[in-house]
Amino acid sequence: MFTGIVEELGEVTAVELLAEASRFRLRGPVVTEDAKHGDSIAVNGVCLTVVETADGEFTADVMQETLDRSSLGALTAGSRVNLERPMALGGRLGGHLVQGHVDGTGEILSRTPSEHWELVRIALPENLSRYVVEKGSITVDGVSLTVVEAAADSFTISLIPTTLALTTLGIKQPGEPVNLEVDVLAKYVERLLAAGVDPLAATPNDTEDTER
Repeated sequence: MFTGIVEELGEVTAVELLAEASRFRLRGPVVTEDAKHGDSIAVNGVCLTVVETADGEFTADVMQETLDRSSLGALTAGSRVNLERPMALGGRLGGHLVQGHVDGTGEILSRTPSEHWELVRIALPENLSRYVVEKGSITVDGVSLTVVEAAADSFTISLIPTTLALTTLGIKQPGEPVNLEVDVLAKYVERLLAAGVDPLAATPNDTEDTER
């Protein structure tokens, strides 16, 4: 589980194409300082498993399913990426609950700079539109952000100077893809309502605990 607060702007140092998979080598001295084989690191919002680490770099195998559902397949040696380690239990939740399971990809449509921030509009896949609401949370390339405006086929986010300077969102241009992860809580509520379950109703066990 992640928070969408990017720890480091890393770099892809090598990409090895395999049969229905790719092996990435990425540089990230901060996220690898305590990483070991089997740990998770989010790369542009995609949860990947560390295969090995050495000299501030780590390798991760990316299966075809992940390449098809995210923008990682477009990465090459030299690409900059957002990196984040999993949240530690008992720590502060600075963003929102992020799984690192990408729901789809969007495309940057426009960037409108102002004196203190930049407004970015991103195309929204039709199947994700219902999960995105004004003032709600969304993860873009692994960055936890607040939705400024939600339309049927796009949404806008406002980027502060810190986000522009410390993440890939400061350098991506219109036409480039981004990974999107919507709020998982919205998806759970939708599933429960579709099954005719009231998420707010007390279960029998809840009632018994209350009566005790």
